[in-house]
Amino acid sequence: MTRITETVKHLIIINVLLWVATLVLGERGIDLNALLALHFPENNLFGFWQPITSMFMHSVVDPTHILFNMIALWMFGSDLEMRWGKIKFLSFYMITGVGAGLIHTLINYIEFYPLTQEIVNLNLTAEQLKQVINIDMVRSNRFMGEILYNKLPAILDTSQFNAVTANEGYFRALFDMNISNQTRAVGASGALYGVLVAYGVLYQNREIMLMFIPIPIKAKYFILGLLAYDSVSALSGGNGIFGGGNVAHFAHIGGALFGLLLMWYFDKTQFNKNRWD
Repeated sequence: MTRITETVKHLIIINVLLWVATLVLGERGIDLNALLALHFPENNLFGFWQPITSMFMHSVVDPTHILFNMIALWMFGSDLEMRWGKIKFLSFYMITGVGAGLIHTLINYIEFYPLTQEIVNLNLTAEQLKQVINIDMVRSNRFMGEILYNKLPAILDTSQFNAVTANEGYFRALFDMNISNQTRAVGASGALYGVLVAYGVLYQNREIMLMFIPIPIKAKYFILGLLAYDSVSALSGGNGIFGGGNVAHFAHIGGALFGLLLMWYFDKTQFNKNRWD
């Protein structure tokens, strides 16, 4: 069994402490995710620090989110830290995690922009659009279209609101833009996918045993399988081939991509020859 290394241990402690803080403060009406989760840049709650802080936040609704992430960090990250040294490992972990957040945000923009073209004839000002997509229409973890509709008259002029009422496509576009803008991203998964790629490159033929796959499987096949699953899930709309939703598959792919690029860079430079302690 792999022993836990110092940096990995400290990362796990930080993640767990923030998870507990999110849970405790949430019961007191304080939403820590509003400050630290990664928001869409058009969201009023967006902060430049969030691509970093979101890496240490996890869902309190689903405890398996942090549980599986921390197990994976211990299983795969410790071997990398022992091989690379703490500074190199931490640098790799942070870069891949931030990279995952940037890819996630880029994909969101790619999906968001076509929606703006669907409402171009409404002639909304930038301020009007910002107000519409920042309307809080979430109740009991559901996006409620009637809340959005009821608040539009206070933002749009009469002709704009009449156009939205007459054209369901306009309302649907505004609704989808609001969802894109309000959705938050949290979790260490992006950084962990970078870690998994590095592990798969360095220990390709090492056999690993997972609780949900009761047979030994070589690391390279396990990593390729995960990436294939995320790629198919992302291209199928983000809901997963097994029906599981609310997963930032493109963030996983982004973390893996940055991990692969860093491994290539390490291999081509002196960084691969030394530990960074």
